Amino acid sequence: MAEQLRLMAVHAHPDDESSKGAATMAKYVAEGVDVLVVTCTGGERGSVLNPKLDRPDVLADIANIRRAEMDAARAILGVRQEWLGFVDSGLPEGDPLPPLPDGCFAREDAQFAARRLVEIVRRHRPHVILTYDEDGGYPHPDHIMTHTISSIAFDAAGDPEQFPEAGAPWQPAKLYYHHTFTRMKFEALHAGMLAEGLESPYGEMLDNWFSDPTRDRGPRVTTRVPCAEHFATRDDALRAHATQVDPDGFWFRAPLEVQARHWPTEDYELAKAAIETRLPETDLFAGLR
Repeated sequence: MAEQLRLMAVHAHPDDESSKGAATMAKYVAEGVDVLVVTCTGGERGSVLNPKLDRPDVLADIANIRRAEMDAARAILGVRQEWLGFVDSGLPEGDPLPPLPDGCFAREDAQFAARRLVEIVRRHRPHVILTYDEDGGYPHPDHIMTHTISSIAFDAAGDPEQFPEAGAPWQPAKLYYHHTFTRMKFEALHAGMLAEGLESPYGEMLDNWFSDPTRDRGPRVTTRVPCAEHFATRDDALRAHATQVDPDGFWFRAPLEVQARHWPTEDYELAKAAIETRLPETDLFAGLR
């Protein structure tokens, strides 16, 4: 293609862009691709997951703090970013689960919410869109809603009869789902840590988190993007979301060089395509370059 390639990643909350596909985005930014992150909510109901920052003053100003963290992460990754403008739904807990709050993202009408995303797609004209699968990557109501409106927007953005007030039609070429957590990946990292004489942080995850085999999305992966040289950038962006990530926690326990040797890719499922494709792939822009 003669024109600049464009990538859009649609995420539910600030910090999701740094824990899912961040090294991929940094790789493409380095190659000159225009990368835009769309963040659906402000993360207003997110818990403070860093024990060093779990203080009343942080909780009282969490919305502004999470916006500042997003700005820092965006700058580290080298991407552009827009807010879709919806309110975080929170993660309901209990048995039975309590109802979601009035006015939150997950309770919005899906067509209404998708219209805002269609307007951004038509304005920025991405060739490729990244988002979550139908389970949201994990069943957070905002992640599931993000999947829903991304799927609607992918189909509607090129149709002049849908949302005609949202700008001139633009059909993205490909829609991908992130598959960050797969059994094959964590088995490889676990074995790699042990083979190099290191204590693995992944044993308990493999014993418990994947006890339900239907949650493993590994068989659905179509596209593995080599991006190990950008793992450090990914981790720096994730640490920028200081209220959401414990810098001494799980995410950072495996040395980057071990990760690069044993699983040097970030992995995706090609969910929809408006162009001919040949699978498997190592490039989100395969068929477009």
